[in-house]
Amino acid sequence: MRSAVNALLLLAVFCLAEPALAAAPGDRTVQDMAGRPVRVPASVNRIVAIGPGALRLVVYLDAFDRVVGVEEAEKGRFPLAARPYGLAVRERIMALPSVGEGGAGRNPDPERVLALRPDLIVGIGLDPAQVSALESKAGIPVLVLDYGEIGVFREEALKSIALLGRVTGRDRRAGEILRFIQACRADLGRRTAGIEIPGKRRAYVGGIGHKGRHGLLSTEAGFLPLALAGARNVADETGREGHLFIDREQILAWSPEVIFIDANGLDLVAADYAARPAFYEALDAVRQGRVYSLYPYNFYGTNIEIALADAYFIGKILYPGAFRDVDPVKKAEEIVRFFVGQPVFDGMKEAYRGFGRVFFEGGRMDVR
Repeated sequence: MRSAVNALLLLAVFCLAEPALAAAPGDRTVQDMAGRPVRVPASVNRIVAIGPGALRLVVYLDAFDRVVGVEEAEKGRFPLAARPYGLAVRERIMALPSVGEGGAGRNPDPERVLALRPDLIVGIGLDPAQVSALESKAGIPVLVLDYGEIGVFREEALKSIALLGRVTGRDRRAGEILRFIQACRADLGRRTAGIEIPGKRRAYVGGIGHKGRHGLLSTEAGFLPLALAGARNVADETGREGHLFIDREQILAWSPEVIFIDANGLDLVAADYAARPAFYEALDAVRQGRVYSLYPYNFYGTNIEIALADAYFIGKILYPGAFRDVDPVKKAEEIVRFFVGQPVFDGMKEAYRGFGRVFFEGGRMDVR
């Protein structure tokens, strides 16, 4: 599996240099992630990014200076601290005109878009009818990108980075991002390569957001940071994929050695513990002090940098010997700064209690 992913990463890097997509005088036709031929200008200088994660990819590529309008949701309806790219360009986001409310499935106002005279609309989460309506009403090309399955950065996200890099002339930066991701995954893989499956720690992650915030019973099969860190995700034993709601009895039956909680759901877990202390106190991980908090890496799309940072923290907890040289906070600071260009991890630390141990005592929960 890891070799297949690395092959996809290398393919995406090599695709950056395709001669057919090299810059040339006049418009170019590229194929977007929906398989549509899109005619884009040779030089893209004015961008509107709409939908979950579109603006994030523009910031990753260090092309935010070309953005001329943003969704209202980017200005604070969704917490900036859950989106490092939002923290990195906070003041500039607030100063830009709004093109509409924003959010999955919501088109911008075509009149507002037209007034900003963008060269290109970059969109994620749009259906074909929405794309056609935007192009016909605004008369501006729409480049559809894709993250793939929510919560996982798969080849779709990597190809989207490469494609947007080509279209915006940020090929070199796109290549740097893809190589950085590959290097992190390879490093994580090397550290856990010698651990046979029977020796891998059995872990559960709760508090996963899915169309809203949830408590401990909300989990995810195939949870990427656990997979990258070489853990055995007990939710994978269901044979299902993606987000799941799990029965309490099943968590007790699994008896995971370690539990991680998405920090965005910590207060809901605390309230549940206050109401049902016996359930929590029956869990081995709670009794033995092996419950930890993670930073939320899914919020209006996937924060790739936080997924990687979470993986290093999980590795440090599960296999301290293999990660003895890693300081998870310093590693997170390094990764976040690389992706968004600013040292904004402190802003996340202020808002969330990630990378901490969770204590359950006398009906009260605390993170230290």
